[in-house]
Amino acid sequence: MPEHHVVRPALLVALLACVAPGGGVACGGADASSRATPAAQTEFDGAMAIANVRKQTDFGPRVPGTPAHRAAGDWLIAELRMRADTVVVQEWTHTTADGKHLPMRNILARFRAADPKRVLYLAHWDSRPISDRATDPAQALLPVPGANDGGSGVAILLGVADALSKEAPPAGVDLLFVDGEDWGSFDTMTDVLIGAHYFAEHLPEPGYAPLFGVLFDMVGDEHPVFEQEAHSLSRAPEVVQRVWTTAQRLGYGAAFTNREGISMTDDHVPLLDKGLRVIDVIDLDYPWHHTPEDTADKVSQSALQLVGDVALTLIRDLGER
Repeated sequence: MPEHHVVRPALLVALLACVAPGGGVACGGADASSRATPAAQTEFDGAMAIANVRKQTDFGPRVPGTPAHRAAGDWLIAELRMRADTVVVQEWTHTTADGKHLPMRNILARFRAADPKRVLYLAHWDSRPISDRATDPAQALLPVPGANDGGSGVAILLGVADALSKEAPPAGVDLLFVDGEDWGSFDTMTDVLIGAHYFAEHLPEPGYAPLFGVLFDMVGDEHPVFEQEAHSLSRAPEVVQRVWTTAQRLGYGAAFTNREGISMTDDHVPLLDKGLRVIDVIDLDYPWHHTPEDTADKVSQSALQLVGDVALTLIRDLGER
């Protein structure tokens, strides 16, 4: 899970902080109407999404180099090959700062791979080898199950893949499952965001430039609140605006708040550094973050439904542009 620190960029805050559904102005949070249940959900299957969170945790912690990690990756590839037009597996060995050799796999599921008009969604599928936020020192040595931290984002991407396999998207879509996000130290930025860095240096084709990209990370909390992450807001503000206004149009303004958030050193940063317009949708306010209690029973089906609705609507809207 990403390192975070407070950044308050003044530029563009005024542009994005007061956008409300329908183009009105609503600074300072959502009104009562934005808390209403949307009139209709998309074809995203929230029940299947929560089942896919459980499936991931059933393998055990997906720590690189373990049998659970290998089995979960094999399962993901098999599931995506049944849904996507093309599945590309980037496989390599990462040597850590202390000399360990970690087998790594990024998995890229592609729909309409030849279409130059593309969207990129990503999530990390590994889980952390230690529970460094556990209050009990004995538990701090245990691996994190990664139900929300990793598993929820993967479930969103799988749900999108399932919907797109039934009704093709109006443009190209890439679903990227990155490995090795959570292995090492975010304090020293050592052996973290491994798969995102690898993908940034090994893009699918020359000139790869999606219209926009979204990282989904820790999106399964029972009461999600997604602030506008600071790197995203300062470096890809038009993508933030697209995602947040879409969410608010669907009636999800209480979850997708107009507040500016802190900066996250997360998987979107290496892609931003490469020039890709990728933002982070993340809710770090999760009591079980980096503990052995990040289990499937803490993940909410309604939260996954909400985020999945937004993810699919963003894609379907491309057919109207």
